[in-house]
Parts: sequence; structure tokens; C-alpha cells
Amino acid sequence: MLASRAARRFLSFSRFVSPSIPLRHLHQGAPRLDGNASIHPYAIIHPGAVLGKAVSVGPFCTVGSAARIGDGCELHPGCHVVGDTELDLPGRTIIGRNNVIGHYAVIGVKCQDLKYKPGDECFLIVGDNNEIREYTSIHRSSKSTEKTVIGDNNLIMGSCHIAHDCKIGKNNIFANNTLLAGHVVVEDYTHTAGSIVIHQFCHIGSYCFIGGGSVIAQDVPKYMMVSGDRAELRGLNLEGLRRHGFSSMEVRSMRSAYKKIFMPNDTESDGIENRLSEVDKQKIRMMDATKKLAFNSCRLASSRLVVQLHLVKSVTVLLIYYRQCIDIFFPEIIVKLYCTL
Repeated sequence: MLASRAARRFLSFSRFVSPSIPLRHLHQGAPRLDGNASIHPYAIIHPGAVLGKAVSVGPFCTVGSAARIGDGCELHPGCHVVGDTELDLPGRTIIGRNNVIGHYAVIGVKCQDLKYKPGDECFLIVGDNNEIREYTSIHRSSKSTEKTVIGDNNLIMGSCHIAHDCKIGKNNIFANNTLLAGHVVVEDYTHTAGSIVIHQFCHIGSYCFIGGGSVIAQDVPKYMMVSGDRAELRGLNLEGLRRHGFSSMEVRSMRSAYKKIFMPNDTESDGIENRLSEVDKQKIRMMDATKKLAFNSCRLASSRLVVQLHLVKSVTVLLIYYRQCIDIFFPEIIVKLYCTL
């Protein structure tokens, strides 16, 4: 309550302060601006930062010296894009175009890995068109040979955490309080429900769904739906596959493979490697059958084409013969017949 009153008083006082006095001049310089950037006078931008065209920086934001922010990004009040400063680690934070960084989000801060050696350069690369909501934290890598990477078109909801050296693909949806430990790999088009935890070094496949409150301690295969404390497989992510345009034939093939691999009969109680090899053999047999069917279809189509060409050739010869005869015996109807032909 007292904090809100103080904030209201400060904002009411700020109306009497000229907005043409940017606070960033306290750094004895100005950041590099590539275009029509809108920077609130109470934002602190390091002179070494690089801001693209049409960037919007709200009040009480900070942007570090080695931060690079692409065109059209929007930084909401109180968020921090950390770069190489005296209080932080060397390296660089690169943010692509048209990203939204929510209130009080912290992007590019030092990792929480005790193996980090002071002085190592660490990196964070964020793609385009991502929405990173309030109170989210994304850390840079723990080594100069690694990078934390966020792809394109991701929705990262409030209070999520992406630790050092994670690799996030594109078009993912992380619901609130999705927590990723270090070195986690998330592919494309995944969807997590709220309050989930993913153990370090886990690999999350594309098009999978993780139920709310789950703890992921192992890899999650593609197209799957998992949930539970120490999450277990719950079947295919049928709704996600439908939304992303998978055909019914493709879904049936996935179901067949899922049953063979993860739901074997008593007579098929071999190890997982044998089941995988059996599915691979079945896939090869199906591909061979498809190629054979396509080859036979091509042969049939080519034979039909040859027959049609022979017919066209025969008809053409007959037409030429008929026209010669008509030209000799019935010259008065040549024009009418040519028009009908």
C-alpha cells in the first residue's frame, strides 16, 4: 500500500519534469540509436547499447552496454536487458526484431551455475516475434563456447525461467511458472501447462504437450502428451497434431508406432531397441510399397499415354486422308468441314 502511494506521488511529480531531459545522459554519452526509438526519460540506457528502429523503452528499464535490441521491440516498465557492465559478466545479449519484454522481466543476467569462471564471455541470442511476459528470467550461457538461444514466435508467459545454455526452438508456448534448468533443449511447437519443472539436460521433442504440475526428469519424444510428478506418457498429443494440420493417415501411423513401441503385447516383450528397429523395418517396408505403387502407377499412366498418342496419330492420319478426298470430290464443303474439325 505504501509502495503504491509512493509510486503515485513519484509519477505525479514526473509530470513537472521536462521529458526532454533523458536520464541516460548521466552515463557521459548516449546509446547508439538506429531509428525512431522511443525512450522514456526515466529509462537507463548504457552508451554502449545498440537499439534498432522503432524501439520502445518504458520507464525504469535498464539496458546494458553489450545489449543489442532489434527493430520494433517493446520494453515494458521495469524490465532489464543485461549486458556487459561493471556489475555483470562479459559477453553479449542480442535480441531480434518485434519482441515484447514484459514488466520486470530480466533478460541476459548472469547464470546461476557454480561452474562459471569469472571473465568468461557468455551469450544470449533471442530471435524475432517473441512475447516474454512479466517477471520472466532468461540467463546467458555458462561458458564462452556455449549460447543460450531462443528461437522465433515463442510465447513465454509470466514468471517463467530459462536457465543457462538452453536451446528453445520456434512457436512454443510456455505457460506461467514453466521452469527450465540448464542445458534443456526444446524443439518446435511444444506446449506446456502451468507450474512445470524440466530437469537439466532433458530434450523435449516437437509437438508435445506437458500437463500442469509435471516434473520432467527424462526426455520427452515427439508428438507425445506427458504429465505427472516424474511425468509419464499419456498418449499422443492428438489435439496438438490436429491443430497443426496433421492428416488422419499420419495420425493413424503415429498411433500404430506408439502401440508397437510403448504398449507392446506380452508376446512382444522385447527391449525398446528391438521395438524401435521393428518400427523402422515396418517404415522401410511401407516406403518400398509406396515406391512400388507409385512406379506401377507411372507405368500405367505412361502406357495409357502411349495408347492415347497412337490414337491421336491414327485420327490425324485419317483426317488428312479425308480432307484430301473431300478436296478432290467435294470442294464446295471444304470450309464447313474444316470448321467442324
